[in-house]
Amino acid sequence: MKTLFLQAPSFDGFDGGAGSRYQAKREIKSFWYPTWLAQPAALVPDSRVLDAPADELTVEESLRVAEGYELVIIHTSTPSFPTDAKFAELLKARKPHILVGMVGAKVAVNPTESLTASAAIDFVAREEFDYTCKEVAEGRALKDINGLSYRLADGSVQHNPSRAIIENMDDLPFVAPIYQRDLKINNYFVGYLKHPYVSIYTGRGCRSKCTFCLWPQTVGGHRYRVRSAGNVIAEVKWIKENMPEVKEVMFDDDTFTDSSNMERVYEIARGLNQLGMTWSCNAKANVPYEALKIMKDNGLRLLLVGYESGDDQILHNIRKGLRTDIARRFTEDCRRLGITVHGTFILGLPGETKETIEKTIRFAKEINPHTIQVSLAAPYPGTSLYKQAVENGWLEENQAVHLVNDKGVQLALISYPHLSKEDIYHGVEKFYKSFYFRPSKIWEIVKEMLASWDMTKRRLREGVEFFHFLRAHET
Repeated sequence: MKTLFLQAPSFDGFDGGAGSRYQAKREIKSFWYPTWLAQPAALVPDSRVLDAPADELTVEESLRVAEGYELVIIHTSTPSFPTDAKFAELLKARKPHILVGMVGAKVAVNPTESLTASAAIDFVAREEFDYTCKEVAEGRALKDINGLSYRLADGSVQHNPSRAIIENMDDLPFVAPIYQRDLKINNYFVGYLKHPYVSIYTGRGCRSKCTFCLWPQTVGGHRYRVRSAGNVIAEVKWIKENMPEVKEVMFDDDTFTDSSNMERVYEIARGLNQLGMTWSCNAKANVPYEALKIMKDNGLRLLLVGYESGDDQILHNIRKGLRTDIARRFTEDCRRLGITVHGTFILGLPGETKETIEKTIRFAKEINPHTIQVSLAAPYPGTSLYKQAVENGWLEENQAVHLVNDKGVQLALISYPHLSKEDIYHGVEKFYKSFYFRPSKIWEIVKEMLASWDMTKRRLREGVEFFHFLRAHET
């Protein structure tokens, strides 16, 4: 079937989330690549990926494109599901016989509820959905496709057997050619990455057991399955040769620096160094100095690090597998080696109090990553955090659909007897102001701007967006 893989139009500035972990508008406008759509698209000849938010397409413009296809597969999320379902309904009204499916953690966790929420959704794919989408596009009978849930003629829902996870990750084709074919790469920008950048996965799954993290608990699993170093290097080589404007490659694996994986990391790093490619990745704040040095010596520029909290009890509560003293040492090692750090923090996790919020702010200022992102605890269905929040009365069941407001701004859903949603929510702007409105941090950013006119223009634009975010968040 003629197939469209679609990131449906949503909120202005809606970035789809890094790995679709958090789907909301950011402090500054940013977009991550729709890798989870590009991967199955690479398996379906003559398909197309359409990223409506990044292309700034309206609902009407997106509908006009979509109605030219026989099969439309929409990547959805808990926050975007209502608007994604509405888009499916509008599309069915125009072309009743078009086949519409959905993929993503939301429908993997709640297949029955998703299908019964709208008659416009014909099927949803559970588990890893790459080959499920391929088989649907090939025209196979829905009843014969593992990993699929679909609506029968009488309106009831049929769940087919589960699909086995992909073991040989090298079997998957490269996503970069799909990016080049279907996407406008200049539309994809993230404040801490060079522009333009490309993000790819070198593996799926994460051995860490963080209670809040969505994809390992719903789709990827807790076993880290990786592509071979040679396969990764070959894709980066393709990017360098065919997308020469790309200034940086970001490895978006949940934890690229998993301790069981370091020899492969070194091999990839050395291969990228030979290619002369700058790269960045996600990392846990426990990578040893010797490992960091090898990575830095071979082209590593930046690490995206999930610190989450400056309180050790909270880190224990969320099964982070990390202590603040280890994170301090790691960050100092990065500073000594000249590795830039973008740190992420979460407010409202179990054990949070007004005092621990202040403690985390002090911790962030002390370790001083170059840039930060502050999120609110997001209890996605399918995660341990969601189950814990419901069981303890911190969250009403089924309230997670309201993770963002009608403008895409993330909301605080979890509250505690000693700490209100409002206190947690407004802790975000307090955190940002305390961190960024320091003379030393302002001077750090000014020096960065003075070194490059392109960076000056970029930081000024981001500054305007950041102040708009703070203003909106204060109301």
